[in-house]
Amino acid sequence: MVKVLITGGAGYLGSTLAEELLNKGYKVTALDNLLYKQTSLLHLCSNKNFNFIQQDVTDLDLLKKTTEDYDVIIPLAAIVGAPACDADKNLATRVNFEQIKCIVDNLYENQKLIMPNTNSQYGSSTEIITEKSPFNPLSHYAKTKCDAEDYILSKYNGICLRLATVFGSSPRMRTDLLVNDFVHKAMVDGYLILFQAHFNRNYIHVRDVANTFIFCIENYNDMNSDVYNVGLSDANLNKKELALKVKEHFPNLVIKEDEFKSDFDNRNYIVSNDKLESFGWKPQYTIEDGIEELSDAYKMIIKHNNRNFTNL
Repeated sequence: MVKVLITGGAGYLGSTLAEELLNKGYKVTALDNLLYKQTSLLHLCSNKNFNFIQQDVTDLDLLKKTTEDYDVIIPLAAIVGAPACDADKNLATRVNFEQIKCIVDNLYENQKLIMPNTNSQYGSSTEIITEKSPFNPLSHYAKTKCDAEDYILSKYNGICLRLATVFGSSPRMRTDLLVNDFVHKAMVDGYLILFQAHFNRNYIHVRDVANTFIFCIENYNDMNSDVYNVGLSDANLNKKELALKVKEHFPNLVIKEDEFKSDFDNRNYIVSNDKLESFGWKPQYTIEDGIEELSDAYKMIIKHNNRNFTNL
């Protein structure tokens, strides 16, 4: 049985990925320091193929020892997003880059490494973005992730996935991701105020991301030592287009544009996912699927006025 280690395994993506891996017959260990006091893995604890380790990835000596026992390592532990990284740049560098360097430096020849990056590293561009497009990181967060990706590729052992803006429900829910945020505001406030409404982004469902990692494990030899954009090819949408999709589910939603303020996240690009699709990868969830499931999830969250579903 293939043994997989997920650092940051109790997070938004990690808790979803752990479940998907177990469903596919993998043996899964989730490592997490539980920074956000999450209990997102409780439903997996009865599975004999699941194990949890409470540990901090900044303890590099301990991390080195821990990673020795696994066939596949998926380092999801990260300080995510520009605001969180700007709040403590030293910690962001230790978690987002030094963790990866430690893992790469101590990989055995037969171990597999699959790391998520962000396509926010592309910054802003008027051209269609491919994996050959130059980096233009606009934040410390994007820079640390770019440095980590560069280090992996320089060692010729690992797959890097440049993820679009992720959406959808998860055992460790987040409301601060763009699609999730728009649906939450539609249900709680009844209105959206858009900054830079014409700025484009690409999107991907959290379960499609999880299944992309599994796809990479299954096709590792063909995909190794390379990087792939991961997103919905039919969902290169600007913020206004996304807001209008949300409005289709919430007809009374009021949408206003603020032309004088700007978003702290200045991403603006259209992304090509052709490279990953050429291997036979296909996403299963649409933006509409995500909006519909989020509307159900938020009925439970809003009921208890729970404000703990954020990384900020």
